[in-house]
Amino acid sequence: MARWRKTLGLALALITAAALGSTAVPGIAQAKPDVVGGTRAAQGEFPFMVRLSMGCGGALYTTQIVLTAAHCVTRTGSNTSITATLGVVDLQSSSRVTRTSTYVYRSPNFNSSTYANDWALIKLASPVTGLSTLPIATTTAYNSGTFTVAGWGAATEGGAQQRYLLKASVPFVSDSSCSSSYPGEIVASAMICAGYNQGGVDTCQGDSGGPMFRATTTGGPLIQVGIVSWGYGCARAGYPGVYTEVSTYASAIASAAASI
Repeated sequence: MARWRKTLGLALALITAAALGSTAVPGIAQAKPDVVGGTRAAQGEFPFMVRLSMGCGGALYTTQIVLTAAHCVTRTGSNTSITATLGVVDLQSSSRVTRTSTYVYRSPNFNSSTYANDWALIKLASPVTGLSTLPIATTTAYNSGTFTVAGWGAATEGGAQQRYLLKASVPFVSDSSCSSSYPGEIVASAMICAGYNQGGVDTCQGDSGGPMFRATTTGGPLIQVGIVSWGYGCARAGYPGVYTEVSTYASAIASAAASI
């Protein structure tokens, strides 16, 4: 089965728009009620969220660096082609903040066959002020419980990207259970899974690179434990979402961020 949750959603939407003789992206003018099965996030609820112009998500790692997925970018090096949109849940809001990229760091160990090491950093032209960053987990202490996912990706498998930021809660799925869903494909040290066995709630195409996070304590600060990576379709029963296990790469991410 094909892997989903890449930048495909936006490409499909643009192709559809062209076929209809329209410059508008189908579905982007209004919010769907449901990431898949989600609800609309409130303005300011997740100020670290970033929308990237290639059709991926991300989170502010520092005020000038975005953490995203390796499969969202092509290589390490200077890059001024990416636009990051921040500070809003409505991508068309006049209050949106934008920054262009100056440099991309793609994990040198990213494996496009297994999706291990699926992380990357994007340096922005200038720091962003007034928005909080999202700390990343450095241990496995938070790799359990219920997580939050958020993004502007498709609200249905194969659907159009969204104008408004959507959010959803998904429960942790053990490595053994996830391996049963994806025999021979889960790299336990590199990936963390989350979702409902019955499906219905999940990240989808266009959410790639966005954060999966949770509170460190009840009502406490948020911490990122995963990066939207891959899965079979979206919200299918028996196929949880697969995320990059951030704690595994925390040291490498910190080192890379200091170097760019």
